[in-house]
Amino acid sequence: MPDASWHDALWHSSPPGSIYDYIKVASFSLGPDGLIDQWSARAEELVGLTAADVLGRDPVEAFMPPELRADGHRKVAEILDGQEWTGLVPFRIPGGTGARGVAEIYVMPTRTGTAERAALCIVVDVRALRRIESDLAASQAIFGQSPFGFLLFNTDLTVQRANRRFATVFGGTAEEHRGRTVHDYLAPHEADRMTEALRRCLETGEAVTDLEITGAAPGSREHRHWSINLYRVHSGSGRPIGVAGLGTDVTRRHLAAREAAGVRRNLALLNEAGARIGTSLDLETTARELLDVTVPGFCDFASVDLYQALLAGDDDRDRPARPQGPGVPTLPGRSAGRLPSAPLRRVACASAVSDAPLSGPLSGPFSGPLIGVGEIHRYPAASPGALALRTARPRLVEGGGRPEDMVQSTLVVPLVAHDTVVGLAQFSRTKGSEPFGERDRAVAVELAARAAVCIDNARLYRREHERALILQRSLLPPGDPEAAGLDIACRYLPGNAATEVGGDWFDVIELPGHRTALVVGDVMGRGLRAAVAMGELRTAVRTLALLDLEPAEVLAALDEVARGLGDPGGPPRAREADLSEVYLATCVYAVYDPVTRRCTIANAGHMPPMLRTDGGTALLEVPPGMPLGVGGEPFEEVEVELPEGALLTLYTDGLVESRDHPLEDGLSGLRAALADPVPSLEDVCDHVLATLDTRHGEDDIALLMARVQGLPRDAVADWTLPREARSVGRARELARAQLPEWGLEGLLDTTELLVSELVTNALRYGDGEIRVRLLLDRTLVCEVWDANLVQPRRRRARDTDEGGRGLQLVGLLSSGWGTRRTPRGKTVWFELPLPGEAAGGTAELSAEQLLDLYG
Repeated sequence: MPDASWHDALWHSSPPGSIYDYIKVASFSLGPDGLIDQWSARAEELVGLTAADVLGRDPVEAFMPPELRADGHRKVAEILDGQEWTGLVPFRIPGGTGARGVAEIYVMPTRTGTAERAALCIVVDVRALRRIESDLAASQAIFGQSPFGFLLFNTDLTVQRANRRFATVFGGTAEEHRGRTVHDYLAPHEADRMTEALRRCLETGEAVTDLEITGAAPGSREHRHWSINLYRVHSGSGRPIGVAGLGTDVTRRHLAAREAAGVRRNLALLNEAGARIGTSLDLETTARELLDVTVPGFCDFASVDLYQALLAGDDDRDRPARPQGPGVPTLPGRSAGRLPSAPLRRVACASAVSDAPLSGPLSGPFSGPLIGVGEIHRYPAASPGALALRTARPRLVEGGGRPEDMVQSTLVVPLVAHDTVVGLAQFSRTKGSEPFGERDRAVAVELAARAAVCIDNARLYRREHERALILQRSLLPPGDPEAAGLDIACRYLPGNAATEVGGDWFDVIELPGHRTALVVGDVMGRGLRAAVAMGELRTAVRTLALLDLEPAEVLAALDEVARGLGDPGGPPRAREADLSEVYLATCVYAVYDPVTRRCTIANAGHMPPMLRTDGGTALLEVPPGMPLGVGGEPFEEVEVELPEGALLTLYTDGLVESRDHPLEDGLSGLRAALADPVPSLEDVCDHVLATLDTRHGEDDIALLMARVQGLPRDAVADWTLPREARSVGRARELARAQLPEWGLEGLLDTTELLVSELVTNALRYGDGEIRVRLLLDRTLVCEVWDANLVQPRRRRARDTDEGGRGLQLVGLLSSGWGTRRTPRGKTVWFELPLPGEAAGGTAELSAEQLLDLYG
């Protein structure tokens, strides 16, 4: 039994518009008497006569013109005798216009049920046949003579027909391609894409345009590109019968488009390089920026090596020598021949391939041990790297030379800036990527040149930055500062490598009487000039502090120094005209007396100090004053009493101010950080820096903290003596009685002698009452007050003088002595080291010193 599908196919009814309808096939039959006994509906349409009009009539009489009827009767007779006949017969076209048509008739003899002779006539309109022939000829011309590959696919997606052009490309004759599929021509991946497009076109009827397919013709290894256009083909009834495909070879167009895309890509790459390379003044960062631009947009591997001498900041290296040949850049080293031996450091490496090493030789010509980032190495003399460095010209290395090598093409490009080679860049592409060409070489040279200029600029900046930083740090207090009655902690954080060195500084200066000067300042501006100006101002502050001036007087004198920094030799009016040479600075100067626990502060446009006590944390109300270098305005000072345990904080604006946060937020943050309970003063400094959002790197930060301890009451001995001769002896007795209480018996004789000398001078040359004070801390200090403003002056006594040797004796026996003015006179003091401490003076005089003293 036939299956259901066969049954359906057998009895399938073609819809209107089938091929038979298109060519207008009609039929009728003749009986034994030669008359029409059957008339089809299609015959009625073709001739325009109904069955009633023709049944029982002679066909010759019914259809043929009179002049042809004789021949017609003869032919009918022959047919009824059993002969087949085919011929052209004219007929009248229906419509009453009198027009005639021509029909092709095929007459087949038949027999009736009584064995009588009859005939079946098949009629076709010749005009329809001619149209079909014309359409077939046109289709054949288009299909067979097309310069493009043409395929007609059946509904099962096999090739039904191929034209001559397609056969020329893929071999064989057009007939030999019948029954094949796209998998016979394309790689599996591309064949699957093509099959899917064919199926989609057949199912939806939507045309597919410009589908790009890649592959190679049989016997050729050349990679080709075809543009495929597909459309569904229908029968006359509209039923899909297949898909037509037209293929155009667009390999040249693809190559031109790829070339244009490459040019655009290179231009975009250079534009991106101009924007992204050189954003930092750091050598390693600039090298990494070059790799960020080139990997993977330009290559798959890349590395940058820089000369170790350049990275180390060795500016005393040999000056470059020019190799032979015009237009060749200058190279480091005494001669070109020594170049390969110069050590380089790998500063950056990048890879776009996940399973490839991020360092080391790439392949082939670079075979050898892996070179990691940060490692110092040398290129062998005959290697491409050494040759590129020696000649300052890029070199293209093709392939790795071994099957296991991943790299197929490498560009070795020297980094040349200002006619000097500073390093080497390597760009590599793996197998499967397009190898480097001449245009790529030009792009690589341009990229390397841009990076080299930025690297050289970074080198020059680093050199200046390091010099300024060394200068700046050399001017800061060494180690942990110490002061009587104060616990001190400090921090200095310079700006990072991306910012220039600033002019921030702080200082802790010991003053007579165990007093301490605390200084924090900031020179406006950056760079080496700011660091030099800071050094000059710091030196001036120390010099003025030794004069024991009041804080306001120190700032006034410092203001004059700052105004003269821009042009020391020029007149003030000329300096004011050239604002670019004006140095401005802010400074706060505080003097703390541990005996009274009072602090005198003056400010020159600086951040106000902050004081934390048991009652809270607040800014001290100190008149801000004008910055140093402005001139014309006096400075004011305030005196505050600091309770035991109070914390005084001096700082620069880098701690509390940044571009992203206003000053008020920074001050509030500092106040909150200081309020947190942190026991150790060093921990307080770290806590403040960690808590505040300092945006470190934007500016230098100087932080100076002092916790008040004060001198214990039993560490101070203070006496007031009348102005009379016996006060000298009384002063000696008081000192001799006090020192044993402090355990300083070893200083009795020296102290008694020096106290006697200073009190004697006060009696002889001073005025008013005499005040004597001994202070014990890290050293022993003796101070003698009187009401006379005249400062004592040390002089060399002549051999015949009976006096004039007291101050010389004080200078020889003490570690230091001096004098300072007071609001009601002057103070003369000396200082002795405690027993067992190193000191500049000595408690015993040598014979040479005695001879020198008394001539």
